Amino acid sequence: MILERREFLSSLTLAGAATLFPGISLLAATSPKKEKLGVALVGLGYYSTDLLAPALQLTEKCYLAGIVTGTPAKAETWKTKYNIPEKNIYTYENFDKIADNPDIDIVYVVLPPSMHREFVVRAAKAGKHVFCEKPMAPSVADCEAMIAACKSNKVKLAIGYRCQHDPNIQAYMKVAKEQKFGKVKMVTSAAGYVDNRTTHWKQNKKLGGGVMGDMGVYALQGARLATGEEPISVIAQASTTRPEIYKEVEETMMFMLDFPSGARAACQTSFGTNMNHLQVNYEKGWLKMEPHSGYNGNKGSMSDGTVINFPIKSQQAKQMDEDALAIMNNTDLIAPGEEGLRDIRVVEAIYKSVASGKSVKI
Repeated sequence: MILERREFLSSLTLAGAATLFPGISLLAATSPKKEKLGVALVGLGYYSTDLLAPALQLTEKCYLAGIVTGTPAKAETWKTKYNIPEKNIYTYENFDKIADNPDIDIVYVVLPPSMHREFVVRAAKAGKHVFCEKPMAPSVADCEAMIAACKSNKVKLAIGYRCQHDPNIQAYMKVAKEQKFGKVKMVTSAAGYVDNRTTHWKQNKKLGGGVMGDMGVYALQGARLATGEEPISVIAQASTTRPEIYKEVEETMMFMLDFPSGARAACQTSFGTNMNHLQVNYEKGWLKMEPHSGYNGNKGSMSDGTVINFPIKSQQAKQMDEDALAIMNNTDLIAPGEEGLRDIRVVEAIYKSVASGKSVKI
C-alpha cells in the first residue's frame, strides 16, 4: 500500500519523537488531547474537604480523579461521595505508584508545609504536574528543591495562591502597574483570625506552624501585590498573648517592609485577632480593600469613586481551572513555584529580624 504524503510525513514525525524521547510511546503521541485534567488531592483535611473538593465540582478544565490519604475511613467516605475508582485511591506509602495511572494528570499537595517538599518532589518524579498549597514550604532551600525537581522532570508547579486569580485582587495590582494615582507611598496590610486549637499543625513548629506559615503570607502578599515590587529589607516583631497554646511558634507577627521605590508597608498577622484589610496610599489618591484575601469575595474602593466588587463564584475553582488551562496549553502560570519562593525569602528574613531585633536585608 502506498502512503499518502501527509500520512508518510506524520509517521516519520511520530517515529522521530519516539526515537528522541524513548519514554514517550507512539500511543501517547497519538492519543487525543484531554478536555479535562484529572486531579488527585493529597491530604483530606479541612481545605480539601470543605473547599477544594466542592470547587472541583464546578471546574471546567479539571476534575477530582483521585485521592491520597493515610486514613482508610476517609478513603471510603470520599470513594462513595465522589464516585472515585478504587485504583485512583492511594496512601502516602504507595503514592509513587501514581506514576502508572493515566487518570491522574495533576497532584494537589494539601498537607502541612513541612511535608510539601517531599510530596512535590515525589509527584514530579512520577511525571505529574503539581499544585501546592501555600505557604510553599518552610525554607528557601525547600522551595528551590521543589522548583528544580519539577523543572528536571518537565512538569509544571503552581502555588495555590487563589487570591491572585481573583479579579478584585487583580484590580488593585493593575492600579500599581499603571500608576493610576502615581507612585505607592504607604501600604497597611492585615490578615488574621482567632485560632483556639492546640494540636493543629499551625501550633507545631516542626510541621511548619506559626502565623507566618499561614495568614502571614496574605499580609505579605497584600504589600507585594499592591506595590508591584519585591521588598529589600524588613524589621519584625513576634509576640503571643496565649503562651499555653502558642508555646512553640508565634501567635502574632508585625513587620515593616521597605521597597526599592521608597514605598513602605506596615503589615500585621495573627491567630489572635480577626482582621482582613488593605490600604494603599499613593502620591495622588488611595485604595482600600476589606476584605482583601477572603474566601467569599473581596471588595474595595478608590479615592476617585471607583468601586472594586467583581463577583466570583469560587476562587478555588477559578484558580484550578486557570492553572489546568496553562498546563494544557503550556503557557505561563499566574503563580508558579518562583512566586512561592519570593514569599518564603521574605518570611525567612522576618524570622531573622525577630531573632536579631534588627532590620534585615532581603
